[in-house]
Amino acid sequence: MASFPAGPVASEVRYDVLSFDQLDGWAEDDHAAAFETFLNTCGDMKEPDWEAVCRYARTGPDPRHFFELLFRPVLMDEGKPALFTGYFEPELDGSLYRSERYRYPVYKMPSEALENRPWLTRRDILESGVMEHRNLVIAYVDDPVELFFLQIQGSGRIRLPDGSALRVGYRGSNGHEYRSIGQELVRRGVYEPHQVSAQVIKNWVRRNPVDGQELLFHNPSYVFFREVSRVPADRGPLGAMNRSVTTLRTVAVDPAFVPLGAPVWIEKDGERPMRRLMVAQDTGSAIKGAQRADVFFGTGDGAGRAAGRLRDPGRMLVLLPIQRAYALLPESAI
Repeated sequence: MASFPAGPVASEVRYDVLSFDQLDGWAEDDHAAAFETFLNTCGDMKEPDWEAVCRYARTGPDPRHFFELLFRPVLMDEGKPALFTGYFEPELDGSLYRSERYRYPVYKMPSEALENRPWLTRRDILESGVMEHRNLVIAYVDDPVELFFLQIQGSGRIRLPDGSALRVGYRGSNGHEYRSIGQELVRRGVYEPHQVSAQVIKNWVRRNPVDGQELLFHNPSYVFFREVSRVPADRGPLGAMNRSVTTLRTVAVDPAFVPLGAPVWIEKDGERPMRRLMVAQDTGSAIKGAQRADVFFGTGDGAGRAAGRLRDPGRMLVLLPIQRAYALLPESAI
């Protein structure tokens, strides 16, 4: 379970404890919806102050009063601007059996990838034959580009020919750092930064299959999956806390800064401003930093389009139990 940062990270971060009336839009939010999302994972937080907060939550307090009574909003600043992006649960067409149409495998994690960090790169995994004939395939899908983006999202559903579906979730990676192929297209001069989105990247790769494959290899990180079809269809995919995430109430964060399970207040600016209380229930290989967050938009193509448009500034505050919040401040600030 993630705890608060210590060592070099903590010394580089400035903490400010704010009051709730300093949060833009706090009074107008649906605190009950955020409260229900918090309850979904608070029982997995094992530190004493979080356990006490969760016990009180289960007595059924007024949601807004609960947050205002037991927490304080903490603004963490490591000198980098805030960046909000979105993610979603994609749906792919696939089969349990390889065919001419379904020929791109969704892999389980091999033991070598667990034992050796980092392991082989994306190119090596796909071109060396190391994964073949080892019973490591969960399913086959019909689109390598969608499979690449499934790895970025970390979970998804695969629709099978008989109308059924299976759900896959993140199992682990090969240990290589994620490298953005969108930023690589910008570096090459193919697009300007404001033009890049998931759909733009997909279209470019499909129009340029040879160069597109090389572009995908630019990202050496490779994600392996596990089947999680036991999660009911009406619930979200499993996040990093092994619980279902909630549309527009779950946010992925960097656990080096934000404890998993903590409430997080989002003030996202941009074309579609967002002021909302969410819960840090997920992580992502590209989510690094104290002011970096990825908002979960739900399942399917519509959620994917909405998530793909999101790349906005703003600020993020973590709601921490009162004593924990004030313990972060230097003595001179208390």
